[in-house]
Order: sequence, then C-alpha cells, then structure tokens
Amino acid sequence: MKAAVLEDVEQMVVRDVPDPKAGPGEVVLRVKAVGVCGTDLHLFRGHANYHLDALGRPIPFRQEPQILGHEFCGAVAECGREVRDLEVGDRVLCDQGRNCVSQGRNPLCAYCASGDSHQCAHYAEHGITGLPGALAEYIAIPAVNCIRIPDEMPDFLAALVEPFACVLHSSARAERAEARYTFGGEEPIRNVLIIGAGPAGLLFLQYLRNVRRFDGTVMVSDVRAKNLGFVERFGGTPINVAERDLGEAVREHTHGEGIHYLIEAAGNSVIFEQMPGLIRKQATVLLYGHGHKGRDIGLWGNILFLEPTLIASVGASGGFDADGRPSIYRRALESVSSGAIQIAPLVTHRYHTLGEIHRAFAEDFSKPEYIKGVLAAA
Repeated sequence: MKAAVLEDVEQMVVRDVPDPKAGPGEVVLRVKAVGVCGTDLHLFRGHANYHLDALGRPIPFRQEPQILGHEFCGAVAECGREVRDLEVGDRVLCDQGRNCVSQGRNPLCAYCASGDSHQCAHYAEHGITGLPGALAEYIAIPAVNCIRIPDEMPDFLAALVEPFACVLHSSARAERAEARYTFGGEEPIRNVLIIGAGPAGLLFLQYLRNVRRFDGTVMVSDVRAKNLGFVERFGGTPINVAERDLGEAVREHTHGEGIHYLIEAAGNSVIFEQMPGLIRKQATVLLYGHGHKGRDIGLWGNILFLEPTLIASVGASGGFDADGRPSIYRRALESVSSGAIQIAPLVTHRYHTLGEIHRAFAEDFSKPEYIKGVLAAA
C-alpha cells in the first residue's frame, strides 16, 4: 500500500510500505479521512519526537521513519478472528492509543485501572510513538478502539472528533486537580485565558461555553483576525496580541485581578515569559500546547514563585465503557453529533491525496488563513 512516510526532519515521501494484517482482536481499516494536526507539524519540523528508546531518548526519523496521522476514521476492510462486534464495511472513528484493554492484558496496569489509559504502562500510539499512523491507505487497529460513526456524519468530521476528545480529557484532568480556583467551588474560577485561537483553543472555548456552561469571562489571544472572528462567534473575548499588549488586556478585562485559569493551547514558548504578568497567585495552568522552542528553562523561576497548579495533559484516552471502548471518545462524538461543538467551520484546507500532505506541513500551516486541514477522498 501507499503511505506518506516521514524519513527525516521535513522530509516526507509517499512510498510503498507493507500492507497491515489484522491480529486476532484487530480490524484493518481502509482510511477514509485524516486530520492534519499541530502535533504532526511539530514532528515534521523536528520540534518534537515521542518515539523513544528504552532510556527515554528520541529515535531519529532517519533511523526509524514514522507514518504520521492520529486523527482518523475508516471503513472496516478485514476483521481478526476474535472480532465479533464489527463487520466489514462499518465506518468507525478510533482511539489511536494501544493500552491494556486494547492489548488484552489482565490484570490492567495501575494507569488503565484508574482511568488514565493514556499513560498505560505498556502504551503505544499510532502516528506518534513509532506505530504507523493513518496517512496511509490502510491501518490495523484494535477493534475495541473503534467506535461506529452515525450514518449522517461525514468522514472528515468523524476524523476530527479526536481533537475534541483531547480537549475533554485535558479539561477533566484540570478540573480534578486540587486547585485553589475551581468551577463552582469556594473560590470559583471567574475568568479564563486561552492562549491561541487555533483548532485546540477554539474547541476549549466551545467546551467551556457549550458543555461546561461557564458564563464567566473567557479571553482568547492570537494574531490572526480570522481565528479571532471565531472567538467572538463562539462567545469569547478576542485579544489581538499583534495590536495590543496581552498583559494590559488581561488587567483590563479582569480589573487588575489576573487570570484564574490559563490554558496554553498554542505551543508558543513566549507565553512562559509573559505568564508571571498574567496569572493570579495559585492560578491553574493547563499546559496543552507542544513543540515549544527558543526559551531558556530559567524563565520558570518567576512562574513557580506564584505557586500555580500546573496540569500537563496529552491525548484523549481515559476510562473505558462496559464494552471496553474509550468513554471520552463516545462523549466527544455525542457533543459533535449534537452540534454543541462545531468543528466543520474550522476546516480551511482539504487534501485529497497523500502526495499533497507534504505541502500542508511545508507551506499551508504558515498561511494566515489556515486553521485546520483534513485529508479525505474527493
């Protein structure tokens, strides 16, 4: 089959790779749609690499090339001999992470048993940690990782349920934390600042307004006018940091109080220089963005002096439903299906062949009009 293979930093080529085979509890999917993610961009540019050796050192792509693509849906093309609840032709979206349940391990590791399957002791992730991703014609995936798609949902939208599942997972981690400021607590969160109005930032905003029903101030900062237009549309307060100082804007909108809950969703390291002037003492900071480059770690001193509650979060895996399938993905699918979360308006770029994907990373991500790209057949 054909796949888009990252053979080195900024070197992606379409070439033949072996066809995947379905293990006993797996299905082979004919890939129908793949979201083009900012994490993929960080990998492409060499700003991140999550494929590690036994000592935790990144394995260079030139040594072990990677097929990217972790936001995807497909149609079942083959079922393993133990698969009973899926059939050839079923359209499904997928949790790309392999955990204890995916791998049929018993007993579950401590992380899977506690609902933290994304940190499974035996974890591996398609398109991220070395396992082949979905920028290919076919992919083999555990059947228990697959959730059927409603008939009326288009392929491209089903593939983009994954980013919102990540937002749900991250938000749940932040809201479970023992923090000073909480939603509905003795010292309630009254304001939120989201750094970055890319797809993640806009999904966090929609989550706060339409799922969490938060009615306080939600500021979202960016430099792109089109993205900031969506901020206003989705009920946020846009801050164009190309036109005004972020710290001054925050002081104005919080009447000098500072931010209770900051969500870093941009992967822009400059925010760590600015953060001491943005957050209130003992604020909660959710570190969602990845690929930060260009700042010295010493700048953390003034941040840590404020004693914030720092939450790190990656991916979308969490607990399991009774059938072993990932509960967060089902919740995300329900929100997208109901219209509470709007993803389709954010899709600005569509690709129809694997050969076009290199352009997405090399050129399109840098265009001011770019928000979200997706690969899907015409």
